[in-house]
Amino acid sequence: MNPTKKVAFYTLGCKLNFSETSTIARGFNDEGFDRVDFKESADVYVINTCSVTENADKRFKTIVKQAQKNNPEAFVAAIGCYAQLKPEELADVNGVDLVLGATEKFKITDYLNDLTKNDFGEVHSCEIEEADFYVGSYSIGDRTRAFLKVQDGCDYKCTYCTIPLARGISRSDTMSNVLKNAKEISEQGIKEIVLTGVNIGDYGKGEFGNKKHEHTFLDLVTELDKVKGIERLRISSIEPNLLKNETIDLVSKSRAFVPHFHIPLQSGSNDILKKMKRRYMKELYVDRVSKIKEVMPHACIGVDVIVGFPGETDELFLETYNFLNALDISYLHVFQYSERDNTEAANMPNVVSKAKRSKRSKMLRGLSAKKRRAFYENQLQTSRTVLFEGENKEGYIHGFTENYVKVKAPWNPELVNTIHDVKLTEIDEDGLVRFNFSETLIS
Repeated sequence: MNPTKKVAFYTLGCKLNFSETSTIARGFNDEGFDRVDFKESADVYVINTCSVTENADKRFKTIVKQAQKNNPEAFVAAIGCYAQLKPEELADVNGVDLVLGATEKFKITDYLNDLTKNDFGEVHSCEIEEADFYVGSYSIGDRTRAFLKVQDGCDYKCTYCTIPLARGISRSDTMSNVLKNAKEISEQGIKEIVLTGVNIGDYGKGEFGNKKHEHTFLDLVTELDKVKGIERLRISSIEPNLLKNETIDLVSKSRAFVPHFHIPLQSGSNDILKKMKRRYMKELYVDRVSKIKEVMPHACIGVDVIVGFPGETDELFLETYNFLNALDISYLHVFQYSERDNTEAANMPNVVSKAKRSKRSKMLRGLSAKKRRAFYENQLQTSRTVLFEGENKEGYIHGFTENYVKVKAPWNPELVNTIHDVKLTEIDEDGLVRFNFSETLIS
């Protein structure tokens, strides 16, 4: 009898990649593979790549080396965004046997014949125009929350971004399939679902293989809110121009959607936003934040921002800094601009030096820490609900309130994946929040 083959996965990048890795892993299970940790010896290592930052490119080689160290005879496959954009480059990395592009990755088990290592990396990658069909996916089994993919691809033409080249046109899952996946997740006892996609506010486009919108993002959140068994629903990231008042109002009155928004800004300067070909000006962003805070004063608002875009002078950077400083937001995700092949921005003049990019990034990270602290302080003495995570971190259990305040308590395994009412009491020296239990278990 043949021993069971083992497969291990490593995921770089976004929540969407995590959801797709999980779905691909379930495909391996159906083929009789056992999933093991990436640190263990496996017969197949699958690396789901990302192309958003320079670091993701460099880390790929390190991860391949780690796989080879665990098992020099293992079959190594690369999938994901970087695999679509630069397949030949990944295939040239020593130890890589197979590179699959955007449409092929979900059929990976079809490409594994005898698992013999190849002399050269074999590439199967489509022209990105062919990535026009939708594959639903969600992550499950390793967290107290699941990432549920509802949309893929993007029709926007932001001048710094390769995602449309890596993932193709905007297309959506059908409403019935999203609801079916949500029910499957809830039946497995997972308490929180995070909606994910490349541009989820564009949901509905391409739902039936064309551009006609049968449903909108508002329809989607309205229907998901009715699914029984889901305690919490979180919107991962949504473009400011696609976040409508009706959606904000729905979240404010919702049974399950939590008061937490992550809204990419990218720059607080209209000059830079125009160069980026973003689809709004900063005034619209102010309007979105004001609307959220008007109906949900306790809402958490996270912001993506890019520093060092070509043409960002010291004055324009300070405009962004001051804009963010004055805005009622809770934290920042700061990205240093990095040049990407086949993007408009890569050929723009007035390149900002790496040293300046780094300095600006540091300044905004400092501002983010200040904003998060102020938000946490504002939440002290309020009553919130906390979903506890599954990891013992140096004797503590962590969890998040519905409005994304991170809390800690002495480790207690009975709290894992449970939701409790608490009163937030003080901020610890590590910046996390302590609390008192208000009651017994909610769920």
